[in-house]
Amino acid sequence: MQPAVCHTFYNSGMNQIDILLPFGLPPEDLAKDLLRQCKSPALATLLARAKVLHTEELDPFSRALPHETWLAKKFLSPGFEPETSPPIAGAQLRQHGLQADSGTWFIVQPVHFHIARDHLVLTDPRQLNLPDEESRILFEAARPLFEEAGKTLVYGDAATWFVQADDWHGLRTATPDAACGHNIDIWMPKGDAELAWRKLQNEVQMHWHMHELNAQREARGAKMVNSLWLWGGSTVSHGAQASKTAPYSETFNLRGWTAALGAASTKDNSDCYAIDTILAQPRQGLVMIDALLTSSLASDWGSWLQIMEMLDTEWFTLYVSALQGGRLQRVNLILTNNTRLAEFSVSRNSLRKFWVKPNLNRLLP
Repeated sequence: MQPAVCHTFYNSGMNQIDILLPFGLPPEDLAKDLLRQCKSPALATLLARAKVLHTEELDPFSRALPHETWLAKKFLSPGFEPETSPPIAGAQLRQHGLQADSGTWFIVQPVHFHIARDHLVLTDPRQLNLPDEESRILFEAARPLFEEAGKTLVYGDAATWFVQADDWHGLRTATPDAACGHNIDIWMPKGDAELAWRKLQNEVQMHWHMHELNAQREARGAKMVNSLWLWGGSTVSHGAQASKTAPYSETFNLRGWTAALGAASTKDNSDCYAIDTILAQPRQGLVMIDALLTSSLASDWGSWLQIMEMLDTEWFTLYVSALQGGRLQRVNLILTNNTRLAEFSVSRNSLRKFWVKPNLNRLLP
């Protein structure tokens, strides 16, 4: 638990923090029950005294989750629509220190498909816990198959590979988080090259199915790595352009593919606590709090409640104190679930509305 901000500090300039909280909105069918149990007094204070900036309903079959779409619009293109996944591969190549002069690149992730009653479902890739050594073994097993198909496969890290596929530039793909927990047929790449991808994917699946590494993983109770997920297609030039875009002076806790977005900011900070973001006094900062992602994607709402209470103590209480003490002038909250996004803005002055009783009603659909 982080200490509360207790010093009064009057800031002569304007400083603001945007807080992006994926799955901070409960699912529509459980919202009333969850909020009845949710003990988040600081968040309730911020929300009740905030101004509503924007609300939006998204298609449940969008190929990016609402928070992913919001990030893509902020950092990549204001006109981005989730008919495909955010075009992030080029920027992430650069983030990994990899050089590519031209072409269309995609992110390739090792994943696990599990069998439901009559279809295959993508498991949250975070559950694989794939170490670098094992990922490299599987990469080397897959690379010749990509080469036979005329594609260049490049290793980024254990969870992130890249493939150059100039003739696949029109494929509409989905982010792993948008697709996980669902029938993969709906979320697989669509377009003229979809059959070429499926053929290559099937060949890799067959080779990996009999691979000794998967037998070892299965023996120790780990999930087999039995397929690949393709997404994030972009040109290298698009990636270079994205890396120059800086809507924020500082970003905090952008991880995974979102870290490539934060690279454009003046300062990009990882593994920060609330107190770090406040003491940084960013002119305009963005902090992403992704603590609810895993439990929400797994529909583990008991854990969701516990994490919400932890966030209230370790994050939102400090932001209330920072606003009251003048360390921050404004906090914007961007809350999402899998189909909805809501933005709120709370200032130091609006917190003085003592007659407005704290409540979480604005989290309701």
